[in-house]
Amino acid sequence: MSTVLCIDQGTSGTKAVVVDGEDNILAITEIAIRPEYRSGGIVEQDPAELMASVLDAAGRAVAQAAVPIDGVTLTNQGETVLAWDPDTGQPLSPMLVWQDSRAQSVCDPLAAHADLVAERTGLVLDPYFTAPKLAWLRRHMTRAGVVTTSDAWILHQLTGEIVTDVSTASRSLVTDLDTVSYDDELLSLFQLEGENLPRIAANDEVIGETSAFGSTVPVGGLVVDQQAALLAESCLAAGEAKCTFGTGAFLLANLGETPTRSSAGLTVSAAWRVDGRTSYCSDGQVYTAASAIRWLQDVGLLAGPSELDLICTDDAHGAVCVPAMAGLAAPWWRSDAQAVFHGISLATTRADLVTAVLQGLAAQVAELGDLVAKDLGSPLTRLRVDGGLTRSAVFMQTVAYLMQIDIDVYPSAHATPLGAAALARKSLDPSLSLQQAIVAWQPARTFSPAWSRDHAESFRARWRRVVEMTQIQ
Repeated sequence: MSTVLCIDQGTSGTKAVVVDGEDNILAITEIAIRPEYRSGGIVEQDPAELMASVLDAAGRAVAQAAVPIDGVTLTNQGETVLAWDPDTGQPLSPMLVWQDSRAQSVCDPLAAHADLVAERTGLVLDPYFTAPKLAWLRRHMTRAGVVTTSDAWILHQLTGEIVTDVSTASRSLVTDLDTVSYDDELLSLFQLEGENLPRIAANDEVIGETSAFGSTVPVGGLVVDQQAALLAESCLAAGEAKCTFGTGAFLLANLGETPTRSSAGLTVSAAWRVDGRTSYCSDGQVYTAASAIRWLQDVGLLAGPSELDLICTDDAHGAVCVPAMAGLAAPWWRSDAQAVFHGISLATTRADLVTAVLQGLAAQVAELGDLVAKDLGSPLTRLRVDGGLTRSAVFMQTVAYLMQIDIDVYPSAHATPLGAAALARKSLDPSLSLQQAIVAWQPARTFSPAWSRDHAESFRARWRRVVEMTQIQ
């Protein structure tokens, strides 16, 4: 199989990985970028800095690998947007990151249309998604150029094409879930009619060529970051689920080829379109995961993620935290929610506070697991996990405690680019099945619940009561 350059452009940085046909990593380069968080729900990135990180990381990885690459693929942040000039490629606005909540002002007047939006798209009317951000950008920043998700701009820089993929487009609030094509009524609802929106490509499609990293090679296998991880972790059958612990935490479960709408407050979107068939996934989000750990560092409660297992235990001595530093996603969908610590006394220690944050993150994931089970009609039996926070044994054990299921840790820190690599192989060799394009794996470690079910349910009931305090009325 082919050697692929995978560009994983995420919220906290850009990772470039050169992968051979057996998922052996021949080179890897990571360049950190940090969004700017400001009051009023503002979360922005500098497009020039982001693009420089893409070119630098990818160029260095190709040079480090010192072997010819057969193709390039890209994974992206999903709902991060900007305005740009399609003639010059120059950005005309900062990037509004997926965590940015200013588009609540777009969503509020459309509340009467929430049911229509949910039925048509499988999503909820929330500033997290793409269209409200695009509309806000048009109203408050610029009418010039085009407005797209970040992937379309990056791909234009590399190939000259204006294109996005099925999985990214399905997160927009202006695509029909059943067809994954733009919906004229929804475009009109968000006042985006007439916009030059990107062409929606299949995930096993070659969309163009680039010579940005040496010889001219095809670009294909495009996919949004979370769906890429779902694929890498071999969640190919309905009911198989994974959770990625990155800047946020994202629990996805494969729904098969039926675009069933969630009855539990989750979102449903396209996982991928391969060989002309679309698979769907249920998706629950926690807005702050690694970003909550970063906050602990910023306020001096934690030296770094490596300290988590040194100071944390399974007992926060009464301290409870709902780490809603960027609001609450599914199933509450309250972008105005704020973080809460409860049960604090003079006896509360630094370790208690950090432990409470970890437990709060785990509790949110456990809630999502219950909601996925409701939609599937059967409980999850195990969960596959990836991302930086899986390095914390205390945290993973806490997730197992609260979910009351086994937690399988993906053996690579690079699930997202490896999933994209599989799709790239499929795009370069259409004769491959999706299963053949994915390299088999075994868990690096499995965590099993040690708390009793009663203990877990008691903790979660108390945590839910504290959740009510986070929601501003």
